[in-house]
Amino acid sequence: MNRISIAKELLNSGEPSIRWKMRTRVFGEALESKAILELQEEIRKSPRVLALLGRRSRGGRLERGNNVYQKWQGAHWTLAALADIGYPAGDAKLIPIREQILDFWLGERFYREFEAKTKADVYTQEGVPVMRGRHRRCASQQGNALYCLLKLGLADKRTERLAERLIHWQWPDGGWNCDKTPGADTSSFMETLLPMLGLGLLGRMRNNKQAAKAARKASEVFLSRDFFKRRSNGKIIHPEFLSLHYPLYWHYDILGGLKAMAELGLIKDPRCSAALDLLESRELADGGWAAEKRYYKVSKKVELGAEFVDWGGTGKKKMNPWVTADALYVLNAAGRFPG
Repeated sequence: MNRISIAKELLNSGEPSIRWKMRTRVFGEALESKAILELQEEIRKSPRVLALLGRRSRGGRLERGNNVYQKWQGAHWTLAALADIGYPAGDAKLIPIREQILDFWLGERFYREFEAKTKADVYTQEGVPVMRGRHRRCASQQGNALYCLLKLGLADKRTERLAERLIHWQWPDGGWNCDKTPGADTSSFMETLLPMLGLGLLGRMRNNKQAAKAARKASEVFLSRDFFKRRSNGKIIHPEFLSLHYPLYWHYDILGGLKAMAELGLIKDPRCSAALDLLESRELADGGWAAEKRYYKVSKKVELGAEFVDWGGTGKKKMNPWVTADALYVLNAAGRFPG
């Protein structure tokens, strides 16, 4: 089955979010068109979204687990899912969740810095440790929050404070890292991907030149390494980067990296070619792409690593519609969709 046939199959999917991904990201249908807005209303009422937004308090908050970062059912991850599957922007019913997110990720501890010389020093006080001039911060957290709030039309004046923190913590090579090893001097793919997306979106939506510049600088972390290679010797950085997943959460793989480049308008940079070739090589004989591994389990309980919904399962020979829709988006942006 060729790519066009697979695309037509996904366009007729029973999952409205898959149809939204295909129609807007692959076939370029206008986001503001009447048909797409109607499709987003279908997404809002879909069983998937109802499950993701279930168990809310009377005030509309998602109080699951220990905090908003409960993996993967906390408010942080719920907004991340909604931002990626076409949930309509500007829904006032999500404002209580926005408040949870901003209260948590703009807490005082993220403005408190201290010098740390050893790993042991890091755990002696609350705040952001600075080791050898580099802030050791899991910037994927504020980065993801920034991206989701912008994408879902929930951003307010406080949202730019997330960007300010990210830019303040940015490392000399353009990315971020929370590695507590004093000698660590290279940014992490996992901690750089989401801040780059958030800052890039802020740059585009609000003409924020400082954010756009920071995002472009962050892109070099990936581009200079062909998305999966060490600059020193060209070897694969980590085998997990070559496996395809959905959702990625805070993790990284080549599809996530390429998807980010498509959003940033950098997908035609020649340095994307090796990763694009690798993605195409993963195409199944019968068409589409598989979710080769996953980071979640489906459960009705609030527990570590659990999701209330199934994202298509895994299997090296089984097409996953979420991975396939994203792969087609990337290849279309790169001029490779017709195949």
